[in-house]
Amino acid sequence: MKSLISIIIMSLLFLAGASCAEAPARQYPCQENKQFDEFDFWVGDWDVHGAAGKLAGSNVISKSHNGCVLIENWTSAGGGTGMSINYFDHANKEWVQIWNSGDGSQINIRGGLTADGMLLVGTIHTVGDKTTQPFRGLWTALPDGRVRQFFEISTDDGATWATWFDGYYTRKVVDKSSD
Repeated sequence: MKSLISIIIMSLLFLAGASCAEAPARQYPCQENKQFDEFDFWVGDWDVHGAAGKLAGSNVISKSHNGCVLIENWTSAGGGTGMSINYFDHANKEWVQIWNSGDGSQINIRGGLTADGMLLVGTIHTVGDKTTQPFRGLWTALPDGRVRQFFEISTDDGATWATWFDGYYTRKVVDKSSD
């Protein structure tokens, strides 16, 4: 019994000493690397309208996991939903978007910041008709504070491109009267 008590006391003393030791300072490499901020212009709570002005839906883009990930939560005006995870792939020096929608469609695109905005290129897979096609998206911060999201699709392996979605993001107005 004495040896069991001795072991317990020794263990408690060891743990107490370990907890008193100074913990190493946390490091947040995504907050310290400016490449992780390149897509921050898209962060926000948005109303999205098509090029003709009709409401397409709403989108919330938030920065998460110590600045390492952008999370998109989309709701279309018709009730459809989708979500993407966006991150800077430090090993390959490019941005990645993985999108999945409520209808099973998937977008997998990658690229980076250009003079025209964030350009990501890859594929879209539509579950309904089981097709995978070349796909690209360009997000451009506009001078008036909006963001243009311009998606194109190719049906001929990238020889030609057609507009798939042309949307304009406007920040939602926060009602401060209830504060």
